[in-house]
Amino acid sequence: MLYIIPTPVGNLEDITLRAVRILKEVKLILAEDTRQTKKLLDHYQISNHLQAYHKFNERKSCEPIINQLASGMDIALVSDCGTPCISDPGFILVEACIEANIKVQCLPGATAFVPALVNSGFDTSSFVFEGFLPHKKGRETLFKKYALEERPIILYESPYRVIKTLEQIEQFIGTERQISISREISKFFEETVRGTAPELLKHFSIKEPKGEFVIIIGPKITAPKEDQTNSI
Repeated sequence: MLYIIPTPVGNLEDITLRAVRILKEVKLILAEDTRQTKKLLDHYQISNHLQAYHKFNERKSCEPIINQLASGMDIALVSDCGTPCISDPGFILVEACIEANIKVQCLPGATAFVPALVNSGFDTSSFVFEGFLPHKKGRETLFKKYALEERPIILYESPYRVIKTLEQIEQFIGTERQISISREISKFFEETVRGTAPELLKHFSIKEPKGEFVIIIGPKITAPKEDQTNSI
């Protein structure tokens, strides 16, 4: 069995009891960054063997892992934080497991965009998750597409590109669209700020962006429908 184990995005207490149990029971834990995962394992006194599994080696290491799973070994996959495969490595291994008829089980747990979306105050009945945007090629095309989107749009961003992203939202989407930005989710300095692109640019020109960011672009502002009722 391959277990997909969500890990805390901030506070180390944000992990399920079942996840801790499975991390103790499996024979091998695949980790995006073994140093980062070891901090979590040490906190819960877990001493299982760690092996690096990240975007630079996932294709090369996939076949040996499949062979271990096929031999009967239970393996867990974790990322640095949150749920593997959500803007993190993992889908290549999951796909290979399915092709090899190996069972895969993903536990419920932490994913950064869920609390950010709920905190935004936007209608959460339908939304678009985009994750990390390309750094250069294709960004303008994406923002022009977002300008027409009538659902909230979820982006992940590093502190080094938040200003650039807000400037592009202002340029291609406009100055009136509401935006909610959450950073450092479940950590001591957790913060959510809301406003238009110009307002948020002013905020972050005063307060230097720090931490990992989730940006929620609000839905396209539509004009109210005219009353079609015939008056008598």
